[in-house]
Amino acid sequence: MDTYKIIEAARKTGKIEKGTNEVTKAIERGTAKFVAYATDVEPKEIVQHIPILCKEKGISCQEVDSKQKLGIAVGIPVAASSVAIIELGEAEKLMPQTK
Repeated sequence: MDTYKIIEAARKTGKIEKGTNEVTKAIERGTAKFVAYATDVEPKEIVQHIPILCKEKGISCQEVDSKQKLGIAVGIPVAASSVAIIELGEAEKLMPQTK
């Protein structure tokens, strides 16, 4: 699964939220369909609550290796610590099917 491609597709045809505060709100509201967070965020405490929240809410969560690449995938010129997909759009075709 290429998380960056999924995020790019969702950005172009669906709806995303970026940044830890927005992502946390989307998880808590239950609007997030998929969440990705970067492992190279310093300090780690910024994103360490995200996988726990996702597990509680039953939301698919993926760790990615680079906040810089995550920023590029969401179309911003700076690094992004985390991203939530609200509406998948074309990214739905790229998501692994779990049944």
